[in-house]
Amino acid sequence: KTHRSLESFFKNWEELSGRDGDWINIYRWKPDTLLQFEEVSQSVALSPPALTNMRDYDEITAFLGEWGPFQKVIFFLLSLIVFPNGFVRMSIVFVGDIPEHRCLIPGNLNLSEAWLNRTIPLEQERGKLQHRQCRRYRLDVIRNLSATFADPDSINMSEVEQEPCLDGWEYSKDQYISTIVSEWDLVCGNAWKGPFSMSVYFIGVLIGCFLAGQLSDRFGRKKVLFGGAATQAVFCILQGLSPNWEVFCLFNFLMGIGQVSKYQSAFVLGSELLRKPLWTVLGTLGIPLSFTVGYMAMPLAAYFIRNWRILIFTLSLSSVLYIPLWWFIPESTRWLLLKGRVKEAEAIVRHAAKKNGVTPPEVLFNDLELENTKTKTQRSYSIIHLVKTKNIRIITGINLLVWIVSSGVYYGLSLNTPNLHGDDYLNCFFSAMIEVPAYIATWIFLQRFPRKFSLSGSFFLAGIVLCFIQLVPLDISALVTTLVMIGKFGATCAYSIVYVYTTELYPTAVRHMGVGVNSMASRLAGIASPYVFYLGAYNELLPYILMGSCSVLAAILALFLPETFNIPLAETIDQMQKIKGFKCKKTHRMHNKSYRSGTTGENNAVVSKNENI
Repeated sequence: KTHRSLESFFKNWEELSGRDGDWINIYRWKPDTLLQFEEVSQSVALSPPALTNMRDYDEITAFLGEWGPFQKVIFFLLSLIVFPNGFVRMSIVFVGDIPEHRCLIPGNLNLSEAWLNRTIPLEQERGKLQHRQCRRYRLDVIRNLSATFADPDSINMSEVEQEPCLDGWEYSKDQYISTIVSEWDLVCGNAWKGPFSMSVYFIGVLIGCFLAGQLSDRFGRKKVLFGGAATQAVFCILQGLSPNWEVFCLFNFLMGIGQVSKYQSAFVLGSELLRKPLWTVLGTLGIPLSFTVGYMAMPLAAYFIRNWRILIFTLSLSSVLYIPLWWFIPESTRWLLLKGRVKEAEAIVRHAAKKNGVTPPEVLFNDLELENTKTKTQRSYSIIHLVKTKNIRIITGINLLVWIVSSGVYYGLSLNTPNLHGDDYLNCFFSAMIEVPAYIATWIFLQRFPRKFSLSGSFFLAGIVLCFIQLVPLDISALVTTLVMIGKFGATCAYSIVYVYTTELYPTAVRHMGVGVNSMASRLAGIASPYVFYLGAYNELLPYILMGSCSVLAAILALFLPETFNIPLAETIDQMQKIKGFKCKKTHRMHNKSYRSGTTGENNAVVSKNENI
């Protein structure tokens, strides 16, 4: 196979020999030495300037146009399939909200109304005097005192011993009929279980990112997309039937795996089925806005449905409706070509041509392109390829940190809406609505400005605004809420850009794996995000200072990434854009090594010039 690959190359030797040798110079090769032969073959096959007669995928499919009926259907369906993610993912804001509560006082104490009102101690919290939520006065002492004193104001209640809520809690029904908190008493000593219910979802997302990337690169984008949709639908329904908190968390974990598999696959499938200008619109407007519309609809549904089980079941119906889209969304043609399934790829391209009313060329891929595709498919890629060379290692390292910050800030601010002053439903709606102008701004940034400056600027905006909150008096709640929403605007822009940017940074061979690994790492911040605002128990401003500082750090790191604006998607790792500013000599296995023939003593070597990485 290697001989045939090189044979195809040397058929074009006359044409190639006149090219500039900036990338590689072949001095001599010996066919009877397999190692040398493979090195020459790899160098030739993977260096774009060497095979200048090879067309890329965009050139091959240029005859389809950019915005025909086929592309419109793909754009609409990939956007639509993400809608349930926004509808379901943020439901924990209301499903897991904490109603007003205090210790339950048994009705058999025969206390007067005056004494019943004094069984719960009072405390000062956020400038207000209110009942303690986790302590009460000892009921046996209260019973004895009530028998002696008719008026509780006649004694000093601060000297009465207290005890925990031994008989459970009573919850206010003003806002909710029930939540998982009121049903399973996730308060006081069990208060950590509320945020953990969301953290376990992100643990599922973390595992799902890894599995989706690996499975998608091996079995196809479409199978993982609809496998994730089915997983989300099934476990969302089962979650509403949870008999206890532990089972609820298990289903939330599995639902996280399904949701991220679907969301991530939709991004990658769109990037590989659509041309780059249209893919940018899908990645910054189509898919995110569909998610946001679902996010905005969620507080509306929660306003009318105050029982968490009925709310979950209602939300789950939106996931089931999208399973039939299997018959309308095709597999990625780029992925099929990399796997050597050329006939299937050609069939999809010809179907697209028919839908668009254009005539495809008689031959879509010439023999050299087919041979090159087969050569690529002989090499399997694993997660180790994301750190194999210095260039991709630096890109992956910066990406990991940027993704972690973007996820932590975005979800930290999104899940904090119940802690803001004002109506919870309106605050959640505004938090979702601010994402609409954020995604529109993102689209404009990506159309007109370089990727890394757009990403860095978004992080700077979020970081500076969140850090500025510490200078504002907390009693000016409207201003604090406005600044939080501006911070959410910047965080949303950054989170949207990083998806598109990362998809463009990695080549087709490891694109879904690269997006999956970075998305997986970002879920570490997602796991911690429900607990970020627990820091407010020590200082109300500490969560904003932490998120603001991390955003500024991410803004600086983003400036070191290579630019992908107006540059075609890379197909192989060697075609990736290079990190600027760090120079080193690329070490190749054949560099500075000579292989002597035992009979002629000829030296054979492949030498590559230095490159910036």
